[in-house]
Amino acid sequence: MAECIRCGEYTKFDGGLCYSCYKNEVKSTDVTIKSKEEEETSKRKPKIEAKENPWISGVIKGRIAETIVEELFRSLGFQVFSYGMENSIPGIKDLLKGVRGDVSKNIRQMPDFVVFKDNQAHFIEVKYRSSGELAIKDIDKYGDYPFENALFVLVTKKHIKCISYKELKEGKEISQTCHSYLGNRKEFDTDKNLIIEYCKYAVKFFENV
Repeated sequence: MAECIRCGEYTKFDGGLCYSCYKNEVKSTDVTIKSKEEEETSKRKPKIEAKENPWISGVIKGRIAETIVEELFRSLGFQVFSYGMENSIPGIKDLLKGVRGDVSKNIRQMPDFVVFKDNQAHFIEVKYRSSGELAIKDIDKYGDYPFENALFVLVTKKHIKCISYKELKEGKEISQTCHSYLGNRKEFDTDKNLIIEYCKYAVKFFENV
């Protein structure tokens, strides 16, 4: 590990200074002051603020939610198999651009995972919603969902909840105040304390987004 030549603290480069010593070194030397002309020029330049791309932001949030749920099920003793479109049929996403029809729609709607334990398998579709809400209109907006036995695991800023597609079809919904927690699902016989631990991860990652 490289050490600062002045104080002995960690630094990235051999024979160099750490960040604190570097700052002190800069302060001890003459610093060039901007001329008035430079200051006026900088004032006239418009400030460019980075704009968030909502699509990319949504993809990232979805990936984080999937990872949390995947690791949660592994911790609960399940075998977890990636099942989504890109995992099952690599490269198919590009081929389906502009393609319409039931087959292409069904491929796009493939659940994210298959989880297996005690001779039982389940389709798992992971969703992230900052609103903490999920209804049938959110699932069937592209047409009838073809995986009728799927379970939807909803990751929010505070909870991890779960509802089946059949329940959604019956008119049930996940709301901010409902008690459809993953730990209450009879299909999984889950460890509620472990689920609470993973809820904390969700809070950590999503509290500022």
